[in-house]
Amino acid sequence: EVHRANTPALGSFRRRQRGMAGQGQRLNVVPTVTVMGMIKARLAAATRGHALLKKKSDALTVQFRAILKRIVTAKEAVGDSMRGASLSLAEALYVAGGPLRHVIQQSVTGPARLRVRVRHDNIAGVRLPRFEHFMDGAGARAPLLAGLAGGGQQVSACRAAHARAIELLVELASLQTSFLTLDEAIKTTNRRVNALEHVVKPQLENTVTYIRGELDEQEREEFFRLKKIQAVKQRELERQMESAKLYAGEKVAGEVALKRGVSLGTAATMLDNGDGQRDEDIIF
Repeated sequence: EVHRANTPALGSFRRRQRGMAGQGQRLNVVPTVTVMGMIKARLAAATRGHALLKKKSDALTVQFRAILKRIVTAKEAVGDSMRGASLSLAEALYVAGGPLRHVIQQSVTGPARLRVRVRHDNIAGVRLPRFEHFMDGAGARAPLLAGLAGGGQQVSACRAAHARAIELLVELASLQTSFLTLDEAIKTTNRRVNALEHVVKPQLENTVTYIRGELDEQEREEFFRLKKIQAVKQRELERQMESAKLYAGEKVAGEVALKRGVSLGTAATMLDNGDGQRDEDIIF
């Protein structure tokens, strides 16, 4: 009986002990059915977000590796192109017999014709810059008038070699910029994935487990209280029935005595021998 009386107090103590032990691994919430529904919805959203971020990380990683291979190829091509451009410049200088400043200045008739523009590609929600080279306006159709004397043919070849080198350099710059952008995006995405997997989801799962345990404990305590209340009501009902039986017995005895012409009060007085004690020898 003592153990049963202390059961609610022990349940509350265990709840407080569990709450203090798991405070760092769960959210500090009120254990109710409504709150558990909200936490379950957040857990489902976190699970979907974790799956989407995982897919995004995988897609970015695939693109990252593809760009890395292209960077290696582009660097090799840039090295070969720069060697060819240097050789063509040396040939032009040798044939011209001196600096090419005057030849080039005479051939330049306007602003630079080779230009670079920036476009953006969208890879799994990440904007990657992409550099493109192009010839601007009428300058694209204007030839370089280097002439034939003074190594004009070698100057034109040198110009073409350097234009090809610039094209490859622009492509390499675009790939390296995309590489760095993807690297940062992958790191950020992986941090979010790890945070959801190792912090957010365990917290929400522990919170749901805590709320479910609290609700079960409250249900057991409520059931225990109902049993105690039912037992008290049952004892009260038995007491009332016993009182009713005693009252009914006294009423029947009174009616029998009245039929014989003696009231219960007179019978009690007759049984009293004067000193406050009842005489057991008098029989009706």
